Amino acid sequence: MFAEIVFPLPFRNTFTYLIPHDLEEYAKPGIRTSAPFGKRILTGFIISVSPKIENQSLGDTGKIKPLKDIIDAIPVFTPTGLKFHKWLSEYYLCSLGESLKSAVPQGSEVESKRKIIIDSEFCSKIFAGEKNKNSLSGKLLKELSVRDEINLGYLQRLVKKKNIYSQLRTLEKKGAVTILDEIENPKVKPKNSKFVRLAKNISEVYEAIPEIENRSPMQVRILLELVSKRKKPELLSAITKKTKSSKSSFDSLEKKGLIEIFEKEVERKYTEEYKEEMPEFELSEEQKNAIESVAESISLNKFKTFLLHGITGSGKTQVYIELIKQAVSKNKSALILVPEISLTPQITSRLYNNFGDEVTVIHSRMSLGERYDSWRKVLKGKSKVVIGARSALFAPLKNVGLIVVDEEHDASYKQSDTIPKYNARDASIVLGQLNSCPVLLGSATPSIESMYNARSGKYELLKLTHRIDNAKLPEITIVDVIAERKKRRMENIFSRTLLEKINSRLSKNEGVIILQNRRGFSTQIYCNDCGELEICNNCSVPMVFHINKNIMECHYCGFAKEIPGSCSHCGSINLKHFGTGTEKVEDEIEYYFPDAVVNRIDSDSISKKSSLSKMLLEFSKGETDILVGTQMVSKGLDFPRVTLVGVISAETSLWMPDFRADERTFQLLTQVSGRAGRSAESSSTSEVIIQTQNEKHFTLRKVVQNDYEGFYLKEIADRERMGFPPFTRICLIETKDEKEEKAKGAINDFYKELRVYKKWLKITNPTAAIIARLKGFYRFHILIKSSKTTDPGGAILRKAVLESFKEFSKKSRFRDVKLFYDIDPQSIV
Repeated sequence: MFAEIVFPLPFRNTFTYLIPHDLEEYAKPGIRTSAPFGKRILTGFIISVSPKIENQSLGDTGKIKPLKDIIDAIPVFTPTGLKFHKWLSEYYLCSLGESLKSAVPQGSEVESKRKIIIDSEFCSKIFAGEKNKNSLSGKLLKELSVRDEINLGYLQRLVKKKNIYSQLRTLEKKGAVTILDEIENPKVKPKNSKFVRLAKNISEVYEAIPEIENRSPMQVRILLELVSKRKKPELLSAITKKTKSSKSSFDSLEKKGLIEIFEKEVERKYTEEYKEEMPEFELSEEQKNAIESVAESISLNKFKTFLLHGITGSGKTQVYIELIKQAVSKNKSALILVPEISLTPQITSRLYNNFGDEVTVIHSRMSLGERYDSWRKVLKGKSKVVIGARSALFAPLKNVGLIVVDEEHDASYKQSDTIPKYNARDASIVLGQLNSCPVLLGSATPSIESMYNARSGKYELLKLTHRIDNAKLPEITIVDVIAERKKRRMENIFSRTLLEKINSRLSKNEGVIILQNRRGFSTQIYCNDCGELEICNNCSVPMVFHINKNIMECHYCGFAKEIPGSCSHCGSINLKHFGTGTEKVEDEIEYYFPDAVVNRIDSDSISKKSSLSKMLLEFSKGETDILVGTQMVSKGLDFPRVTLVGVISAETSLWMPDFRADERTFQLLTQVSGRAGRSAESSSTSEVIIQTQNEKHFTLRKVVQNDYEGFYLKEIADRERMGFPPFTRICLIETKDEKEEKAKGAINDFYKELRVYKKWLKITNPTAAIIARLKGFYRFHILIKSSKTTDPGGAILRKAVLESFKEFSKKSRFRDVKLFYDIDPQSIV
C-alpha cells in the first residue's frame, strides 16, 4: 500500500511513501503521519491511499521510503475539508500542506531537529587562525566557539544564512562538531492527572475505620472525605489539599485495598470570567423575519449567503442564537466567527447560557493545551457550537448547519502574517457552499464589498432598522478642536464640551466610554532644534512613548529602548512629545476626575489571561465608571449603563494612505457611537462627542447623520472610478531584504516577468512601501488589479503571479530575496 503525502512546506506536489504492513490498518486519508523528508522527520498529511503508485509502474519499490508512524487515531479532516483546503491553497497561492497546517493545533506535530554538539576549544583554535573573520566560515566559528551545543535552525538565524551545510560537514570531518538528528515529540498532548476513589463498599470502609483510627487519624480523614463523594473519582491533588494529608497516607490506604489511585485524562477548559444573566425578551418582527429567512435554508440543507444589516443595538446576537438553536435541534453544528477576542466574553457568555457545554471557544489568548483540548473536543463530536476568531474557521466540525460571521466588515478577519493569507469571511462562504448550509454575515456597517454583493443579488439582504425595545440612537456632536482652541475651550487633549458631558454622566452614575485608537502615551518624540523624530532602529516609523514602563517602543516590531536625555541626531535636550495614546487619555481623565474609577482596554493592558473579562465585568456592575480604549471598545460591547461615548481624535484612521481609510473611519466611529444608549429605560438621551480637526469631512458628516446609505453610494462610486474592490480583484506583491538594493533589485526583476500580462492586468510600477523599512527589512511593492468583468474568478491574476514567480526563480540573481504575494489584501500600506 502507498500513501500520497503533503507537507506544510511551500511545495505544490505530493510525495509517495510506502505504508509498512503494521500501519496499513491506521493509514487513512485525513490522518497525519511522521515520515522522512530529506534528512529530517516531518509531520505530513495523508491525502490518499492506494495499492499502486498513480501514473507510474511500481518498478523498484525499495527506493520508496516507508512511513515512520501514524499520529492520529481518527482523521483530522474530511473529504469536504480537503476540498476546502484545496480551494484555500489555489485561491491564496500556497501549497496544500501549508493550508492543511491551519487545520491542526499548534504544537501537535512531530519533527526531527538537527542538533550540533560542539568542541568549543577546538572551534576557538580554528577561529583564531581564520583569516577573514567576517566570512561565513568565520561567523560560524565565532558562534560555535562559545557554545557546547546549538540547534541548526538557531545557528542559521544567528549567521543569517540558510545554506551552511558544507561548512558544517567540513568541521564535522575535522572533529570540531558532531551533527545529530533528534526526534522531538509534540509540544502539546493530552493532560493526565491522578484520581482517587474508594475501592470497597462504604460499609466495608466503615468497618475498617476503627482499626486505622488510633494509628493514623489522617487516613481516616481521607476515607471520610471519599465516603462523602459517594465513590465518585476525585482529583488526588484536591483531596490532598483539602485533608492536609501526605502521599504516604494514600500509599498506605492503597496497599490495604481501601482506595484506588489511577490516571485519567483531564480536559483543559478555557473559561471566561465575564458572566451575564439570561434576560427575558421578546423578538421583534424584523428579528423574526430574519430568522425565518435563514432557518429555511438550514432546514433544506441549502447554501445561501445572507447579509444582516442591523443598526447597533438591534439584536443581531439574538438572531444568531435563535438560528443556532434551529441548527442544533436538527442535530447539526454551528460555527460563529468574531473578529477578535475583545468580542468573545459577552457573546460567549450568552452562548453558554443557551447551549452549556455544547459550546467550545477557540482563539489566540488560550494556552496551547486549552486550544488542543478544544480542538479534540470538536474532533470527537462532543461540541456542536464553536465560537472564536478567524482560526476557528478550521475547527473540525462535522455536519455543519450554520456559519455566522459577526462584524463581517472587520479587517481582523484577514490573516496577513502567516501563510495562507486568507480572509476568514470570504473563506467561510466557500466553506458554507461545500457544506450546503447558510452563511450569515452580520454588521451595523457592512463592508462595501458585501453590500455591493447584496445589492447585485449575490447575497440576500436582511435588515434590522430599529433598536431593541425601541431604544433611541445617541445624539452625535462633532467638536472642532481648532475652533475650540481659539476660544480657549481646550484643556490639553479634551475639549471643555467633552469634560462637561463626562462630569454630567458621572454625577448620574452612568457609564462612559472614551475611544483613542492609538496605544501608548505620546506617539512621537520630536527634536525642536533639528526637527528629527526618534525613529525605530528596525522600522521607518516613529517610536511611541509608554509612560507606565518609561520606555519608547515600536508598535510594529516591538523594539524598545529608554527615553533619551537628548536628541539622538543632534544632541539637543529640546525634545517635545506629540500625539496622544490611550495611556495619556487615561492619565488626563484621572487628573480631571480623581474620584472616578478608570480602566484602559488595549493590547498592552489585557495581556494577562482573563484581564479583559474582569474589566468588562467590573464595568457592567458599575464598579468602573470610565472605559478608555482603542478600537477594542468599539466592537460588540453591550452595556445598557453607557450613555456617553467620547472620541478624542477622529482622524487617527482617516489620514491613512489607503483606499479603505474612509470606510474604516466610518465603521469605527459608527460602531463606537453604537455603544451608547442601548437601554430604553434610560431617562436621559445618550450622546456621542467626536473631537476632530476636520469637521467638514464627508465621512464625519455621514457618521453624524447615521447615513450608511449616503456613505455607501459615494464610496462605491469612488471605488468604481479608481478601479478598486469590489470592481477589481487586487494582489499585493512584496519583496523584503536587509539590504535595500537587493529588495529593490528583486521587485524590478519580478516586474519584468509580470509585464507580459499587462494586456489583461493593471500593474503598478515597483515602489518603496509606505512603511519602507519594517522589522529590519527594506520593503518594495507592486499592486496588481484584475477587472472582475474580464477575469471574474481571478484565474488570470493567479496565473500571472505564479508563472512570473517561476520565471523569477529561474532567472533572477535576487531569487534568495523574500518575496510574498497577498491576494485580496486589506491594506496596501
